[in-house]
Amino acid sequence: MSHELLLSGLDGANPLGFLAALGTLRTVNRAASEYKPELFWCVEDGAWRPILQTAAELSPDILIAKLHDALKQMKDHDTWALGDNLNVAPAVFRSYAQKAACNAHPDGSIHAEFAAAFASEAVIETMPGKDAVVSDTALRTMSGAGHQHFIGFMRQLVELTNADHIANALFSTWRYDDQKPSLRWDPEDDRRYALRWNEPSGDPIKTVRGANRLAIEALPLLPVMPRMGKLETTDFATAGSSHTYWTWPIWNHAIGIDVVRSLLADKRLCKPAENSQSLSRIGVCTLFRSQRLTVGKYRNFTMGVPV
Repeated sequence: MSHELLLSGLDGANPLGFLAALGTLRTVNRAASEYKPELFWCVEDGAWRPILQTAAELSPDILIAKLHDALKQMKDHDTWALGDNLNVAPAVFRSYAQKAACNAHPDGSIHAEFAAAFASEAVIETMPGKDAVVSDTALRTMSGAGHQHFIGFMRQLVELTNADHIANALFSTWRYDDQKPSLRWDPEDDRRYALRWNEPSGDPIKTVRGANRLAIEALPLLPVMPRMGKLETTDFATAGSSHTYWTWPIWNHAIGIDVVRSLLADKRLCKPAENSQSLSRIGVCTLFRSQRLTVGKYRNFTMGVPV
């Protein structure tokens, strides 16, 4: 008999909410595989919400405790040793990736999974007057400008996130009462001047810390891969720097982490109009698409819209 737990705080149309759901599934699978966790989505309170299905009953309190214990173990992990940002020289990333590969084993490949999701030294980027750097994930939203650091903020989130943050992200309406850092995956992080009550530079950044922390754990499910001289990120389509779109699926049948990984890599997601019937047959009930925006020195994502 299976047991179901609604993660009522997460909205599948929100890029951060979707990533947090994936991160929850991956972390439970890693830390408590005996529960045989699976995930699916249902409409609840006007939004697509994830449901965690397990072989044994998993109460909210037990889930939060297991997530918190597992996430704390990532403190000082080799994953964060690359530096504060991904814009490193190819030789630096090659050494980082080689160490990750050497340390990988059947029961522990976290470092290697993140390395495969961060960047690749096989594709480099050059700018006049600057040293070559590796091409990196389309999910990277910052690279050091304005003291905003992609990996550095991840390290901070690992250290600062507690059990209450996780509980608020998974089971409460998001109130945005946590202090920075934020990884800018939430559309609320788009802080342009237009239509804002306050001037952004004097308006303190508020976020949902637990969602950001859980979302970090989803990155290994969206690896990068060199293709035709460019670096592609799973589920992303790019036609120039200002036309980058991320498409992700919502499914209504419970599936485990391995099937989720395969589903995210399904090339039919890139062309939903041509493959709607075949996607429906495998349980995909809708797709959301978000545009990645470049606002000044940073990147942001729009709210997902059905496609």
